[in-house]
Amino acid sequence: MNATTTPTTPTMTAEQAAPGSRMPDPTELVPELKELGGWLYRATGNRSVPRATIGLVHLRAGQLVGSAYLTAMHSGLLRKAGERDERIDAVAAWRTATCFTGAELAALALVEAVLTPNPDGERVPDGLYEEAARHYDPTALATLTIAIGQVNFFVPLALIGKPVPGVAQSEQWT
Repeated sequence: MNATTTPTTPTMTAEQAAPGSRMPDPTELVPELKELGGWLYRATGNRSVPRATIGLVHLRAGQLVGSAYLTAMHSGLLRKAGERDERIDAVAAWRTATCFTGAELAALALVEAVLTPNPDGERVPDGLYEEAARHYDPTALATLTIAIGQVNFFVPLALIGKPVPGVAQSEQWT
């Protein structure tokens, strides 16, 4: 270090300094949100699509929208449900992973198509829909569609509210 160089101290971002989200608990502000979340969970829990598949879809959605909170939450829920780390870790590279079933691959392709803008126009082309329909009967396909909508419903809360992964829900919201 020469005479004109001084050591620098890393500056802490507001996110690092604050242990919780940057907004109040939305379920306290809009109590109907809890009920709505419960209804969405029940709608996707009709057993026509395995919960593990729905969890993988939700995890991929969190990754695609760049939410550390959603990614960590859905990874944790999958682990708690007994999902193997190999499969959870492979979701980010699902196209080349060999640990997913054809139905799971179709579900991951569907959530990715819905959440990824397509410069050529249509996000869910007929071929993708037909592939998903090969693996899922009409009830299951509707349930899978609702599951994609379910996670997308909460994306704005995750991105705008910016809850912090690993902070208890009761301590999460400012």
